[in-house]
Amino acid sequence: MEQFPDPGSGLTVVLHDSPQALVLSNPLMPLVWGLTASRARRYVTGWAGRHELHVLSPRALRERASNTSGSFEMLALAPASLYARRVITGSNRELQSARLPARSWAELRWAWLVEGASRWLSGESGHARSVVGQYMRSGHRPHFPPGPRDAPLLAPSLIELLAERDGPVGVARLVGRLHAGGSDAALLHAFPGQGLSSIESEWRSRLRRLGEGG
Repeated sequence: MEQFPDPGSGLTVVLHDSPQALVLSNPLMPLVWGLTASRARRYVTGWAGRHELHVLSPRALRERASNTSGSFEMLALAPASLYARRVITGSNRELQSARLPARSWAELRWAWLVEGASRWLSGESGHARSVVGQYMRSGHRPHFPPGPRDAPLLAPSLIELLAERDGPVGVARLVGRLHAGGSDAALLHAFPGQGLSSIESEWRSRLRRLGEGG
């Protein structure tokens, strides 16, 4: 992650043997799960603080995996995704300066950016083709950009569009600020020369292909 500043040392990783234990470490976890679609909820496996990462243990992650191709591989990368999330929040000016619970609400509001970038950076999204394809075949039509309900599974595909165009540098530039104009303004700034309808069409085409063949 050479495009991001060094988050520094002293980060503690805490493993939890069950979702119940994870909730004891952060009472907001039930809210986050409740805002996430049931098919995506199994991939919400922890949280990243300033000095700690809390994540389900390897055994608990294995038990959480479905039989869908790529599910286990995605969950095995959960610690890496949470570390990427910590790097992102630490390099983002607005998230870094916000205090709880304001920061948690900001991360939910910008779920497409935080979830999408962290799961793309960790490599988790590289195993998600079948999982996302199955999700799309359920007939659900996600919002653009995806909100907390869909972000764990669908937001990385939006980040991939930017990465294919501008590489990791473009992704780092996007996640470095929360645009004052909101998500639409952030996307227009990240994809200069394209309108929102064009970006959305390109993203939905990608999801449609995954739904047809994932």
